[in-house]
Amino acid sequence: MLNIGEAAQASGVSAKMIRHYESIGLLPAARRTAAGYRVYGEQEVRVLQFIHRGRALGFPLERIAELLALWQDPGRASAEVRQLAEQHIAELNRKIEELQAMKRTLEALARSCHGDQRSDCPILDDLATH
Repeated sequence: MLNIGEAAQASGVSAKMIRHYESIGLLPAARRTAAGYRVYGEQEVRVLQFIHRGRALGFPLERIAELLALWQDPGRASAEVRQLAEQHIAELNRKIEELQAMKRTLEALARSCHGDQRSDCPILDDLATH
């Protein structure tokens, strides 16, 4: 059995986030020692590692909860998992397009700015008008 600090180190998830995941039901409530300290076993650490990896891939917590339920269901269909992954890929592509548009706009604004001692600045003008 591991205490919360050891579980955090083993999983890559901070103790604060472990408590948060418990509070929202993503991780079952920890067992407690007689003194009231949280303790975690191998399975809980594996769940935390799963959550950590899902977050690293950009999945929102709601989607991680769905994936976690599928992971824990031996009767799952892999088609469900693939569908969730493909939905996430589509969302990532949308975000990438938005970021690329922001980058292009900022690049154009930066090119139009003299960057000298003049007070007029197209970047600030754009921010003020939009």
